[in-house]
Amino acid sequence: MTPFDSTTLAANGLRRGVTTGTCATAAVKAALTRLLYGEICDEVRVTLPDQVHFISIPIKRVVDLTESVRAEVVKDGGDDPDQTHRATLVATVSRNKTGQIQFLPGEGVGRVTERGLQIPVGEPAINPVPRAMMRQAVQEVLSETEKEEEGFDLEIGCERGAEIAKRTFNPRLGIIGGISILGTTGIVEPKSMAAFKASIEIYIDVALAENPEAIVLTPGNLGQRFARASLGLPMKRVVQMSNFVGSSLEHVEKSLGQTQRLPRLWLVGHPGKLTKLMEDIWDTHSSEGGNGVRAVNRFAEESDLEPAIRAKMRRCTTVEGIIEVLESHACADSFWKNVSDRIAQLVAARLTRVDEVCVRLFKMDGTPLGGAS
Repeated sequence: MTPFDSTTLAANGLRRGVTTGTCATAAVKAALTRLLYGEICDEVRVTLPDQVHFISIPIKRVVDLTESVRAEVVKDGGDDPDQTHRATLVATVSRNKTGQIQFLPGEGVGRVTERGLQIPVGEPAINPVPRAMMRQAVQEVLSETEKEEEGFDLEIGCERGAEIAKRTFNPRLGIIGGISILGTTGIVEPKSMAAFKASIEIYIDVALAENPEAIVLTPGNLGQRFARASLGLPMKRVVQMSNFVGSSLEHVEKSLGQTQRLPRLWLVGHPGKLTKLMEDIWDTHSSEGGNGVRAVNRFAEESDLEPAIRAKMRRCTTVEGIIEVLESHACADSFWKNVSDRIAQLVAARLTRVDEVCVRLFKMDGTPLGGAS
């Protein structure tokens, strides 16, 4: 087993951190060591999920209770702007008579109330990888004893966790009462795009749970307002996918699996981003190339717009400028509706489990385009 070098900076020059799962695992190991051997640890080694590396985690405090031991670890999230950075993770460990390891939600750790997550409804919001890490930590502590037949209750909490959770997406995901214990590698990669995409995938899974009639994918807040005002959909059916249109559609297809179908998928946003799909650009960030102005003008050349209008459009440097050019003409609604239909066709071609794709375009101020409401 090799120590993980947390002092090595990430590729973007920022400092790595540790996940809530790693912190909770360290607290479990320190509490169990005290419970079984009477030893108080200043730090413990946590085996990372790759089973190749371990990381040493400092222990803030170990406290003896009546029939259990409580240990605390302060999370160091590195340079990642995480809401749980500097939070205190708590594990209270006690024996039980089941012969099993049981996970309990302590104060500040949420409980799952909605289907679609990796954890069943009613369980504490401790994800599968952190659970596996804690089970392994228990076995590592037990390895020198003859107590393998014993069971233990692992109560995982977070100081001020309920307050911290209000600043996260947990309430929208149906995780009530506190934070989630997360992490798939045990290490926080600062501002990781992979982590960002993984969080979007979780929101998609929740949106598709319970076989809904429709969900909304949107780059930003326009879709949320539309879902509330026009569709009457709850917020858990709305996914902010940022620029990751292609990967979000791929995960919709994956999450639906072989049996589930989605009657309707709404794609809602500003044409400055969504028209890039007409150029086969499925990551709409400006750094990835593609140009909404060029896409709109190319589409205009295929339409029956008057040449004078098309000439004005070509002089625009932004899609919002094109919108302003068109809005004084009677053709505007039909043009933007045709753009919406083209985008919908392109999206539908990537989805085999979705019955209908509907696209709605809006100006930056929320004004509908193409007859959208």
